[in-house]
Formats: sequence, structure tokens, C-alpha cells
Amino acid sequence: MFNPNYRPVTYKIGNSPSGAFAGGSTYSPQQQVPMQMQGGGGMQLPYPPQVPSGSPMTPTGTVVPTATPQFEQSYIENIFRLNLGKVGTFYMTYENNSEWNAKIFKGVLEAAGRDHIIISDPATGVRTVLLMVNLDYATFAEPLYYQYPGTIGNPQTSR
Repeated sequence: MFNPNYRPVTYKIGNSPSGAFAGGSTYSPQQQVPMQMQGGGGMQLPYPPQVPSGSPMTPTGTVVPTATPQFEQSYIENIFRLNLGKVGTFYMTYENNSEWNAKIFKGVLEAAGRDHIIISDPATGVRTVLLMVNLDYATFAEPLYYQYPGTIGNPQTSR
């Protein structure tokens, strides 16, 4: 969307009295960024190389390569994702609610995201989206699949 209140700004580069560097110019966001030729002949913007998030760096700016972990961390949504299709009881708390402060939901775990889970009632087929921020705990009547971070191998996939 176009913002009519936007006005480009000219930035001074260098520390000479005029704010210009040896070439005598200033930088404006409207100027083109110099393009670099790549091996294939295509034009590319001069972006730095991709590095894994959290990689350590030396004081000179060199990225120290590290092995990327091949497992998911033990967050509740990952545990729920390993156990989709199982029937669970979900205990929720809703603060400052005049009708009910705590509520219990029971159903088949259909999906789990970072901030929500979706359960369905097997009798009626009604699906309910529950927010993780309200989740106190969950119980299941059958064993759960669980992969602790750092262990070698993959969790069982048979259900």
C-alpha cells in the first residue's frame, strides 16, 4: 500500500564537513545499489552468504561452521504433533472470565501449532481450537510417542 506521508531521506556518508566521502557524494535510498555479476551471468544484489541462525562468529566477522541439530526441541507442540489422532483431556484456565475460570475439553487431537491445538469430538464431529496460552496440562489414556532432544534416531511412526 502506498504511504503518501513517506518522504525519502538523504544520508551523509563520511566525516568530511560536507558529509561526503572522497568521491564527493551522499547516499540516498532512491539510488540504485550496485549490482554484481555472478558466475552464471545473472545480476544479483550483493547479499552476504546464508548462515545458520545462532552460528558463532569470530571478532573479524567470520562464521564458525557448526553441525545443525537434526532433531526438534522438546516443546509441547512437538509432543502433541507426535501423538496426533489420540484421545486426550485438555485442562484449560481462563482468567477474569465471569462464566467459568477453568474448563476441561476432551477429544481427538487433530492438529498442533505453536500457539494452538485443534481437537474434535468423535461423537459429534465438532472441532474446537484451543489456545496454548490457556493450557494447564493434558492427559492421555494411552502411551505417548515422545522423542527427547539429542537422542539418535526417529520416533516411532506407527499408531
